Amino acid sequence: MSTKDNSPDKSTGTNCRNARNQPHASDLTHFQVNILIILAEEDKYGLAIKRDLETYYGTEVNHGRLYPNLDDLVEMGLVEKTELDKRTNNYSLTSAGEHLLRNRAQYLVGSLDLEVSPRGESESNAVATDGGEM
Repeated sequence: MSTKDNSPDKSTGTNCRNARNQPHASDLTHFQVNILIILAEEDKYGLAIKRDLETYYGTEVNHGRLYPNLDDLVEMGLVEKTELDKRTNNYSLTSAGEHLLRNRAQYLVGSLDLEVSPRGESESNAVATDGGEM
């Protein structure tokens, strides 16, 4: 797993990494966050990720868009890439990727004033803080 340097972003001149040099959600595109969300469910190979993205977006996702973004996520330490065979790579969410998604979810939930049940609880038990069902 390679680590990216902590130099300022060339496009903005800013650096959004936290004190532990981990990427921040603002460093990622929505497309990259969607890849992380897909990998949070289970490890997948590239074409399975592509199919899930196509289902979500309702349109074709080009290889030329998917694989460079996967490589960027690997370089950031958010995704681990392993070789299944000579032509197929498997991708999995790292603990840093999971941490980033958890922080992003907590931010969104806080912004919407909702409560989230831990993974594994049924949705029928999840209730918004205003008392309404989700």
